[in-house]
Amino acid sequence: MFEGSTVALITPMSADGNIDFAQLAQLIDFHIDAGTEALVIAGTTGESATLTKPEHVDLIARSCELAGSRIPIIAGTGSNSTAQTLELTRAVGELPVAGFLVVTPYYNKPNQEGLYRHFSAVADAVSQPIILYNVPGRTGVDLKVETVARLAPHPNVAAIKEATGEVARVATLKASCGDSFALLSGDDGTSAEFMLSGGHGCISVTANVAPRKMRALCDAARQGLRDAAADIDAELAPLHAALFLESNPIPVKWAVEQMGLAGPGIRLPLIPLNPDYHERVLAAMAAAGVAPGAP
Repeated sequence: MFEGSTVALITPMSADGNIDFAQLAQLIDFHIDAGTEALVIAGTTGESATLTKPEHVDLIARSCELAGSRIPIIAGTGSNSTAQTLELTRAVGELPVAGFLVVTPYYNKPNQEGLYRHFSAVADAVSQPIILYNVPGRTGVDLKVETVARLAPHPNVAAIKEATGEVARVATLKASCGDSFALLSGDDGTSAEFMLSGGHGCISVTANVAPRKMRALCDAARQGLRDAAADIDAELAPLHAALFLESNPIPVKWAVEQMGLAGPGIRLPLIPLNPDYHERVLAAMAAAGVAPGAP
């Protein structure tokens, strides 16, 4: 069910920080036209941590409405509280979402048994599938392969977004979880090798800026076309790096603004991209064939 090129979509905001739903509609159309295969709404890149619950629910609801049946919507509903994760997941559970992206609880730093019980509680409470999201660089906790293997047999645990950048995990996850469990890269810089090693796709920040090339990369890598994938990835490599010059989503929101697809808004404690990095991001966009004002 979960495979190919998925974008971790930014949440477009006006200068005052309010969500711009007209631009959201524009972004959804842009990604459908570009061949993006699914949208993650209200994930890390979507600034989920600074959305109020009503905003969070409304953003997902409006995305479903705007997308219609044209592209699957994956709802980001994770938090560092199991009770709050359950509350939010249930609140959007009646919407036509394809599933939920649930991050490992951050700041609390639970042990592996705590992580197992957290994800089990969420999986038990929903009817749609969940994607486990492992990003220790942001959360301070690593969802180990053994714990993923314990969770994978649950009928509502369908996939993992693995953002450690450790490509060797693909083989161990496949061996532990079986071929029907989807493995998705959450690290753009290693996503090509991740898919060439047997991964099923990626959930990408870079796809906000270069969705057509990310789709082409996913297609080539998943077909085992190493040379073609390497050529596309070489064009994208500067962008993979530039979009993390400051904390995500600072650089990617600035880049999408330059493309004319989003306003300048970003919410504190994040602030707009340091001007010292503007030329580096523009150069990386140019290397990927993306011109300012011309998505």
